[in-house]
Amino acid sequence: MFRRYLSVTKPGIIMGNLISVAGGFLLASRGDIDPWLMVVTLIGLSLVVASGCAINNVIDRDIDVAMARTRTRVTVTGEMSAFAALSHGVLLGVVGFGLLIAYTTQAAVFFAAFGYVIYVGVYSLYMKRNSVYGTFVGSLSGAVPPVVGYCAVTGQFDMGALILLVMFSLWQMPHSYAIAIFRFKDYQAAGIPVLPVAQGIDKAKRHIVLYIAVYALVVMLLPISGYTGAAFMAVACITSFWWLLMALRGYRRNINLTSWARQVFAFSIINITALSIAMAVDYHSAAPQLLTLI
Repeated sequence: MFRRYLSVTKPGIIMGNLISVAGGFLLASRGDIDPWLMVVTLIGLSLVVASGCAINNVIDRDIDVAMARTRTRVTVTGEMSAFAALSHGVLLGVVGFGLLIAYTTQAAVFFAAFGYVIYVGVYSLYMKRNSVYGTFVGSLSGAVPPVVGYCAVTGQFDMGALILLVMFSLWQMPHSYAIAIFRFKDYQAAGIPVLPVAQGIDKAKRHIVLYIAVYALVVMLLPISGYTGAAFMAVACITSFWWLLMALRGYRRNINLTSWARQVFAFSIINITALSIAMAVDYHSAAPQLLTLI
């Protein structure tokens, strides 16, 4: 029974988000870490993400059955009923938001709610199924975790939080397009209008290169604005440049596109993990005096 309730929350996604939440939290803390606040932020947002994933599994049952990688999900096989998964998701959401409301800040709660509504309401219920722009909309929810971690400390949405939001949104695009290329047949069978399926793999390859290039520039805003130091800049330059070179390899003749897309996807995870760790340890001790947006 426990395995069913765990699997429906997509643990892999939760673990990935934990790293980015911690990165944003530690960047904002600048060495002055509140252990209790960090724990409740990590647990609270993890429960919110788990809630969204569980409800997404309920919504996506009809398309999951058409995709090889998702047709064994417990909500598809009948191992877990839609009602049980939905109830589980709602309970996780109530507890997660309860922790964030009770112990973090209004800004952190706002962005957690923003990401949740975008993912469950806008993306899962409509954009994923009906628009090639679904990936872009989904990227906004995927970029929320580090912002929540950051705002839990600062209590405000400032330039640092904005850079994190844009940075992680841009990262999601090539990451997601790479998945759509090596899972092309799955998305095609399910009728999901991701860019490679709706407008062709060649266009998706161009977008992957473009988004990685812009992402690499935005990442540089953290050290340029005084939030991180030279070590972060070095890690960012090396990993982002390597990722861009890897993306450009997609234009070689006779390249195996499936293998190439898997490599781009795998390195995207290495890149964002390395940057999350780097910004957590290579922060500037004094916060830059920049514009507070909220």
